[in-house]
Amino acid sequence: MSEITLGIIGGGQLGSMLAIAAKKLSIKTVIFCDDIDAPAQNFCDQFIAGSYDSKEKISDFINQVDLVTYEFENIPFETLNEINKSKTVLPKPSVNRLIQHRLAEKDFVNKLNIRTTRYVSIEKKSDIDALEDFLPGILKTTTLGYDGKGQYPINSINELNKIDIDFSKGYVLEKLVKLKKEISIIITRFSNNKYEIYEPIENTHEDQILKYSKIPAEINEKIFNQSKDWAMLIAEELKYVGTLCVEFFIDRNDNLYVNEIAPRVHNSGHLTINAFNVSQFENHIRAVCGLEQIPLKKISNARMINLLGDQITQYRNMQKFNNNEFFFDYLKKEIKEKRKMGHVTTLV
Repeated sequence: MSEITLGIIGGGQLGSMLAIAAKKLSIKTVIFCDDIDAPAQNFCDQFIAGSYDSKEKISDFINQVDLVTYEFENIPFETLNEINKSKTVLPKPSVNRLIQHRLAEKDFVNKLNIRTTRYVSIEKKSDIDALEDFLPGILKTTTLGYDGKGQYPINSINELNKIDIDFSKGYVLEKLVKLKKEISIIITRFSNNKYEIYEPIENTHEDQILKYSKIPAEINEKIFNQSKDWAMLIAEELKYVGTLCVEFFIDRNDNLYVNEIAPRVHNSGHLTINAFNVSQFENHIRAVCGLEQIPLKKISNARMINLLGDQITQYRNMQKFNNNEFFFDYLKKEIKEKRKMGHVTTLV
């Protein structure tokens, strides 16, 4: 097999872990990122810093790689589409365009007869005034929101008047469910009906940011199977290639709802690095590069904690960890409040 050079757009912790997984498979990586301090430059073979709309940087990137993937969904569709004219981009840019838009994403999921929470498009403040039965709810920008950004919990119309919201952007208002718990499914699709699916992961969020993940999830067999089936259906309908995450809500009556789709490797899947024979990152590389599909085997149950902001400091100063603990430092230069700086996975 000739040596593959994989281009990765985005240089955060997910890009870092993709580059580490690629190296294990003897695949070279070139990372293109708009952040000159991006931590993934510590792990790739070549690093290109530049704006995602720079024709010169895009051309430089294209000339150095055989194919391209990406670590997050908020990359301009135009950039992915332009690159895809010369080098294959996986997952396809059209997948990214769909999932970048929350309203289009939810419409897509509902058309598959998969349940989401009730939602409605909001274009101006007065749209919400007539939608009292959607409250309490969460108002989200239709594009460019993650880790709690662009999200506004609203319990009543009165609360809305106290929040400074820019209604020049499009929004979707989602009715809150009486939440019992949140789970996610990480699935890697290689080609038609060829998958590797990790077991459901139970997640706990604080301020809309993932804080804890664990396997096994404390769920019944119906939800265990339904979440996997829905993830397969979504991946197949998208003709997806690579690793995908589907996030779910479970309400107090044990009804399952799709919350969001992430067209990429995902924070809740970090524990797969230590808990399975093949991580979500390695499976993504294997799928996009057309490498062998290896059947998944669970090595251990596990739990993961995200280290946000200055929580990283005490772990950086620790000399020793237990044999069942694995500390990951994302090597981000600047410590910011609520910024994901690292994680610890414990095998249990």
